[in-house]
Amino acid sequence: MSAVASGVRAVLLREDDDVAVAARPLPKGAVITVGGQAVRVLEPIGLGHKIAVRDVKTGEAVRKYGQIIGFATRPIVAGGHVHTQNLGADLFERDYAYATEHPQPPEPGEPRTFRGYRRPDGRVGTRNCIAVISTVNCSASTSRAVADRFKDGAWRRDHPNVDAIFAITHKGGCGLPYEGMDHQILERVLAGFANHPNVAAYVIVGLGCEVSYASHLVEHRDLVTLGSSSGTRENGHHRPRTINIQEEGGVTRTIEAATRAVEELLPAANSWTRSSQPASKIVLAMECGGSDGNSGVTANPALGVAADLLIAHGGAAVLGETTEIYGAEHLLTRRAVSRAVGEKLVERIKWWEWYTGVFGARIDNNPSPGNKAGGLTTIYEKSLGALAKAGSTALVDVAPYAGRVDGPGLVFMDTPGYDPPCTTGLVASGANVLVFTTGRGSVLGLKPTPCVKVATNTPMYERMIDDMDLDAGPILEGESIESAGRRLFDLILRVADGELTKSERDGIGEEEFAPWTIGPTL
Repeated sequence: MSAVASGVRAVLLREDDDVAVAARPLPKGAVITVGGQAVRVLEPIGLGHKIAVRDVKTGEAVRKYGQIIGFATRPIVAGGHVHTQNLGADLFERDYAYATEHPQPPEPGEPRTFRGYRRPDGRVGTRNCIAVISTVNCSASTSRAVADRFKDGAWRRDHPNVDAIFAITHKGGCGLPYEGMDHQILERVLAGFANHPNVAAYVIVGLGCEVSYASHLVEHRDLVTLGSSSGTRENGHHRPRTINIQEEGGVTRTIEAATRAVEELLPAANSWTRSSQPASKIVLAMECGGSDGNSGVTANPALGVAADLLIAHGGAAVLGETTEIYGAEHLLTRRAVSRAVGEKLVERIKWWEWYTGVFGARIDNNPSPGNKAGGLTTIYEKSLGALAKAGSTALVDVAPYAGRVDGPGLVFMDTPGYDPPCTTGLVASGANVLVFTTGRGSVLGLKPTPCVKVATNTPMYERMIDDMDLDAGPILEGESIESAGRRLFDLILRVADGELTKSERDGIGEEEFAPWTIGPTL
């Protein structure tokens, strides 16, 4: 509910909440009406920050979204600023109530379509790219040099159906236990990008002596190409081209060989054309970063509406950031299609509690300084706002990091909260559109998947209009969340159809590739 008085606004999300969220800066002495009562603002309160709507005693729970976001560390007075100075994140028991809720997706309405690249396995690309994939950091500069050979775009004249030629480079690939957890994760990520529906063809570039060597990746992940003259044909499929620096005779010769391989791939990649495809072929990755106090009020719930609409059309939506649903996971376990699915999620929460403890850290050591400056106080508050991206449908599965997702329905993926490794895992799942909500102004992109960035508030949207694709700020001025969600759903379909996002226009999306590393560097 919105509360308005003398041009000053605040948002009370649930009638029994103890705090409202400032929809614009609230000056000291202003009077706002929330929950049917007048509240005088006792001190200046910034956009996205919380104002107490009732008194709270020390030790009592403080609620937002109708849920506990923390406990008062000292008395809180109605009209006062509620933040780190008087709110803490003590542990509390959550009732997981596995699979007790049975939500249904909304009616899809008229069928929606987009024009995409239908691949032999039935998945559909929203982009048509060629990738130069480095197996190890030792071949990263070489892979980048190959992709740079095509930066001038001259190849587009004869190959207009190819959207991009880009490099996949990283800091790992060696110094890790052979076939251990990190080796498996890296290969799962690289295979997810190689086999991605947005990748028409690829070349693999290695050093030759690394732990994550090229032939192991190809053989253990059953990598094949969509068909080209540069690979070796086996059993009706084309084995991908692998080039190792040591075998080729050094960096210069490898760059020349890999460049020729890409040139040979261009005609086959260009042969793919867009055709009309149902919305059910969209696998949507959902992420938030640089969050503020309005993330859970505007952009995230709008994305939740868009995710519900996509799922109603038979598509899939993938949510990550295990560390940033902490304290709100019980809202997902209740929506799980089965107890087993809910328990998979809780098992991941317990693992993270153990994992962070090994390093003397805590899973609730969050939000970041930037999040706090934007009005977020505790991990519980941040998690509840982040979870709004999940919409209202049933949780159908919990996937491992970079595990393939074919849909339909809402899937949770176990990932860190840090944006680059999280989105890397989400895209490796096969997600062909990424929506990234932000309140402070994150500027992430991640090739080969187009990244739609949604601003939580209009001042930031206008300040960073060259980077933001959609403004959810009008919700703070009275637009319904449903309306904003439908605007976003329409944009997702246009982007899937080929409309460029701001990050694509700026060429952003290669440096953000960052596979999750769990274990030791040897």
